Amino acid sequence: MTTQGESFPLTRYSVLAAASSNDSAERSRALDVLFAAYWRPIYKYLRLKYSQAPQDAQDLTQGFFAELLERELLARFDPVKSRLRTYLRLCADSFALNEIKAASCKKRGGEFMHVALDFSAAEDDLRAQTIDPASIPSPESLEEFFEKEWIRSLFSSSVEELKALCESRGKLKAFALFESYDLEGEENLSYADLAARHGMPFTDVNNQMAWARREFRRIAMERLRALSASEEEFSREAKALFGESPV
Repeated sequence: MTTQGESFPLTRYSVLAAASSNDSAERSRALDVLFAAYWRPIYKYLRLKYSQAPQDAQDLTQGFFAELLERELLARFDPVKSRLRTYLRLCADSFALNEIKAASCKKRGGEFMHVALDFSAAEDDLRAQTIDPASIPSPESLEEFFEKEWIRSLFSSSVEELKALCESRGKLKAFALFESYDLEGEENLSYADLAARHGMPFTDVNNQMAWARREFRRIAMERLRALSASEEEFSREAKALFGESPV
């Protein structure tokens, strides 16, 4: 399992290529990145689309990722035809339909050891979002929901990596500033307020915020690149998420 704060190498098709590598460590690292990015969006998507109880949705999620490995579904992905996350969502649909039809969902957590799946936290997310499956009017709405959850997962994992980086470099004050200003969204909070709250000169707040934001963008970009199927897709996604093409 990868440790928090460890970035995936910046190479074209990095996750896809490394996931089928002969090097077991490289393969495991790639799968860690892939599963960490996708398990929560997949779980929430299956939970809502198929009106599954939490335990059944957990079994489906673990079963799907086990099948992803067993049937080597990543090797079948064609980046010309779709984005990776679209392909994975469709594969999850196919798996869930077959399992539900056969009424044979099995607990397969032992075969899915790459990342710890905090299903209770995912359920908390759903309750906080107050989403009722019956209120989602169309498959297109669920596809949009999946897209938003994937972005949420990307940013959440990037925040976790930033925090680990700050801890390793003795910059927890920078993370605290970033958390207060950019994550908690306290209305009307200013840099001057942060300076007073943390007993810091205004210029230090400005410098540390600039550093934290720069590192967060770098981390998110690295993860996005690793999870993109091509450089072209990476460029499009980066522009959509950050309002500008990567440099």
